[in-house]
Amino acid sequence: MVAVLVIEDDDRIRLSLSLALEDEGYTVHTAATAEEGLLRQRREPADTVLVDLMLPGIDGFQCIRELRRDDDVPIVVVSAREDTHDIVAALEAGADDYLVKPVAMKELSARLRALRRRARTGPATPGAELRVGDLQVRAQAGEVLLRAQPLALTRTEFRLLCELAEHAGQVLSRQQLLERVWEYDFGDERLVDVHVGRLRQKIEDDPAKPTRLVTVRGLGYKMPR
Repeated sequence: MVAVLVIEDDDRIRLSLSLALEDEGYTVHTAATAEEGLLRQRREPADTVLVDLMLPGIDGFQCIRELRRDDDVPIVVVSAREDTHDIVAALEAGADDYLVKPVAMKELSARLRALRRRARTGPATPGAELRVGDLQVRAQAGEVLLRAQPLALTRTEFRLLCELAEHAGQVLSRQQLLERVWEYDFGDERLVDVHVGRLRQKIEDDPAKPTRLVTVRGLGYKMPR
């Protein structure tokens, strides 16, 4: 069974999420603090982590960074904070998705299913190897080389790069990338923008002046051939 770790300090919310997830067929681990959740994940790794931002002690942002330092586990923020700054900060810390409380279980289940499919199927590209300038993407091996030097990418960054590299020279809209990379029929397009920014930090010589992954104003993103 797929295991989900819920890190939430509110007892009622933690219980309601646990019961709803169990009804969906998940095995649920719980923690009331980030410290407890990090220890639980090290000892008994879950397949996906749900984390609140407003936690006692170590807050959710630092919890995400700590999780991401050790693990590529999918992380979904479930928080009452809906300010754009908080959403972007959580995604930049390493979260894969962000949902605002109160969460509709139907939407959460759909997001978790998409995360599972992505983890199971890998990048949605048929090519064994893709080259865009001095960037080499070995999709089947899960490797990316820049000037023959390996890059460390998260699972989502890797899928995003594969999609853009496979369609080098073409503009892909944010909605297209949400559908193809995240497998979401709908969602917050800030997910795309933040992950593009994170990817640029790793593949661009100057992320402020990107040349390998460029913005086409009003349309989306593309990788020039």
